[in-house]
Amino acid sequence: MSSSVSMIEKYPQNKRSSIAIRPYFDPLVDNMGLQKYGLSLFDGAFHEEPIACLEINGIKRFITGLNEYAPDVKDLPLEEQEAKIKQIRAVIAQLEKELASNVVDAADEQFWNKLKLLKPDNNEFWDRIKIRCGNEPVYLEPDKDPYDLIRLYAIEAGGFSIVAKSLEEARRMSVPPKFYLDKLEETASIQTEVKKLRNRALSELQKLFDKNQNKLLYVAKVLDANSAQYKKSTPNDVIYDNMDKFINGDLVEKDKRKTAQRFLDAANLDMETLKIRSIVKDSNYFKFIAPKSDGFIYHMQTTTMMGRTSTDVVEFLKNPLNEELLIDLTKKVEKYWMQ
Repeated sequence: MSSSVSMIEKYPQNKRSSIAIRPYFDPLVDNMGLQKYGLSLFDGAFHEEPIACLEINGIKRFITGLNEYAPDVKDLPLEEQEAKIKQIRAVIAQLEKELASNVVDAADEQFWNKLKLLKPDNNEFWDRIKIRCGNEPVYLEPDKDPYDLIRLYAIEAGGFSIVAKSLEEARRMSVPPKFYLDKLEETASIQTEVKKLRNRALSELQKLFDKNQNKLLYVAKVLDANSAQYKKSTPNDVIYDNMDKFINGDLVEKDKRKTAQRFLDAANLDMETLKIRSIVKDSNYFKFIAPKSDGFIYHMQTTTMMGRTSTDVVEFLKNPLNEELLIDLTKKVEKYWMQ
């Protein structure tokens, strides 16, 4: 076992592959100033973590991704479950052969009883499976290094809390992780997807600028937090420039995928909805409508309750029965738009 332990604890720096554990940082979230330099940790610092485990009734269950009795495997539909078990056993059989010189048939009914090293309850082995990461990528070669193969399965099963399973997952997490698993093709695909989305949004921006500048004004009002700055007299070049910045994440919202999609969503709205949303937004700014302590939004002059959210208010004003209120708010808001 000692030779195996020494192998587990080595982290060769000469590996180069398309799979790596990379530092993750959000430039918008303060991390002791490190984010300004594209760093996750202080220079020379490392995070080391053993594989995670759950303990129930005194029995440890390691989150390895290589246990056919794990709840996430049992919860799969039958057909997927059978395929997953077949995959797990094939990997375990390969690892047993390489690490313990133990040849086991993956189809053997006594498969798990015949393992020497990778049994799910072999605490001595699993306790020593660790990852150690810093600001430099840790390259994994699962096709050459059996311990890298183990780490890869564990990461993808959520076995290391400091490593997200992918760049996309890292971006979604409410508390950003320190590291993420980077599969070159997968990460490139995500980045390309964002570029394509941004380019579509920029193309739509150009179309609005060239052919429908009135709609562009309403789109800007709907998207920009400072909607009241836009008036009928605002130069179209200014609106174009601001929306270009919005799409590229240079205004309040910095997520380029989110900003591009929000622009496209707004540009696809019909003119009636866009205008009413603009009216609601500016009516709120100028206090023609406002929320009260009961959580509802009211038309302040008539004290008419209009809904809980801006979306509710838009639908309220679309109702022909509330046309008088829509006309009232439109007149009041358009006075500012015409200045």
